Amino acid sequence: FILQSIACDKGGGRGGRKEEENKPCKPDLPHEIISSLTLIFLSLTRTSKYFLSIFLAEMSSLLREEMDRVLFRPEGQTLAEFIEIEEQQQGRHFLCVSITKEKEVQISVIHCKRNKPSGSKKLQHSGLEDSYERTEIWALTDLLVLDGRDPDKDDPCFLMHFNSVRFIKAVSCAAKYTLARCLLSLSKKHNHTNLKLTNFDWTYIQPTGMYSDRGDCVVLAQVCFYAFNLVCLSLCPVPLE
Repeated sequence: FILQSIACDKGGGRGGRKEEENKPCKPDLPHEIISSLTLIFLSLTRTSKYFLSIFLAEMSSLLREEMDRVLFRPEGQTLAEFIEIEEQQQGRHFLCVSITKEKEVQISVIHCKRNKPSGSKKLQHSGLEDSYERTEIWALTDLLVLDGRDPDKDDPCFLMHFNSVRFIKAVSCAAKYTLARCLLSLSKKHNHTNLKLTNFDWTYIQPTGMYSDRGDCVVLAQVCFYAFNLVCLSLCPVPLE
């Protein structure tokens, strides 16, 4: 629409006659070029989202490595998954899922405090080298029900039913489903039982095989393909009416 408007302004001008103003504007740009420009814009927008997701994934990977090295490895455990949650206490909080040497799955709340400046520039930029403290620990075998509260709403909150109910507010609904998929998978693998989930959308718990991540290289190749089409179309003669 913007490209068509620009083409109309260039073609019609503001000093035309009244009868010409009433005529429908015919853009100078061919429809094929406008379509190609639109596809390039959409592809560039998608590419920027991919690069943003790569940056966030890199930050998450650094944070995972730091917590695993400082908190879990010294105790002979492996960090399987973590999500950031919101708590009343100041500081960042994470809900972590770890596996012990005995293949026992544990769920723990981690309180992160800013401790000391890091000597590593990479860790300084990512805000790592903090102190981590476990404030709560449960065994996955003690988790009776994982309650998502409302599958029809974008609700980041959920309930973990042990002997008592623990309310958790994740930073996003996607984080909540990430944790649910991890706990369900580990429950089948290590406990040989299906974790009871309620009030979750099973479309996101068990995604179909139709989904595939094409990756950044494919997206960039698509952008180059659209750019090549635009160049070819711009070299074609425009028919005059």
